[in-house]
Amino acid sequence: MALKVAVLGASGMVGREILGILAERGFPAAETVALTSRKMMGAEISFGDATLKAKDVDEYDFSDTQVCFMATADSAARKYGNAIAAAGCIVIDTSRAFRNDPQVPLMVPEVNAAAIEGYARRNIIAVPDGVTCQLVRTLKPLHDAAGVVRVVVATYQSVSGEGQRAIDELWTQTKGIYVNQAPEPKEFPRQIAFNVIPSVDEVMDDGFTEEEWRLSNETRKIIDNDIQVVATCVRVPTFVSVGEAVHVELAQPLPAAEARALLRESPGILLIDRREEEDGYETPIGAVGEWATYVCRVRDDVTVENGLAMWIVADDLRNGAAMCAVQCAELLLNRGVFAEALAG
Repeated sequence: MALKVAVLGASGMVGREILGILAERGFPAAETVALTSRKMMGAEISFGDATLKAKDVDEYDFSDTQVCFMATADSAARKYGNAIAAAGCIVIDTSRAFRNDPQVPLMVPEVNAAAIEGYARRNIIAVPDGVTCQLVRTLKPLHDAAGVVRVVVATYQSVSGEGQRAIDELWTQTKGIYVNQAPEPKEFPRQIAFNVIPSVDEVMDDGFTEEEWRLSNETRKIIDNDIQVVATCVRVPTFVSVGEAVHVELAQPLPAAEARALLRESPGILLIDRREEEDGYETPIGAVGEWATYVCRVRDDVTVENGLAMWIVADDLRNGAAMCAVQCAELLLNRGVFAEALAG
């Protein structure tokens, strides 16, 4: 036996990013398989210096594969996830299908690595979107130091969160506006070029969107169920990366200077907070293609007791679900889960 890895949804944006990260980080798989639906079978997909030909997931035998990254829509994840896990293959899922399942760990490895042991209950691990990943990476060290009580967050989310067609729509609309031929919106309810849309996903009965609910619920599941989170999620006309304006209320005093020192040493975070410089912070463009969650403009929020305010930004493709998924596989690897396969 040798360590064998599959990526389901390999032709999509997240699937391609997972393959790229696996190659860059040298994940020690003897074989990596690209899986897609039948209509995409045979598509050529880059994997480091190699090219993989996509195979039909419905014809694939998972019994000799140790881990499958699922980078699919929720419906496909529900269709295939349990069957793949039942075949003895560990599923690491980037969709929303299993995030709320109490039997499935929701993982951001820098934040809740110990939760990985829960994979054995269902043979499934879920990872959140980039919007949650960068928030919990930032909140966890603050929570450990002073206890996070309440978080108010406004997100500025790129169109990449809606997939390639959304990226194409922003590009086409932007070009069209200059020649008075902007096409009607298809992927978004309003024009996205030169505009912002203060609603990401469906609106629920209480007026919050499903994206806002997920951000709140996932933050509590990953860090601490007692944290109160209120979010406003906004779609903005950028291609990649998510910015977040975050206001944190703590249980104990933690001055901004101490918070900056703490965040500077925290895993997955790069503190950029140069107040003496006019541009001493990071922006969505600067985060594209980078691994880190950038934390900037950390300051005292004097409107609440023990308050902090900050700006965080990260590449939601590279730093989000794709990276978390690969980190989960690396965590399993380091804990000896694949020892038998590697020995073979």
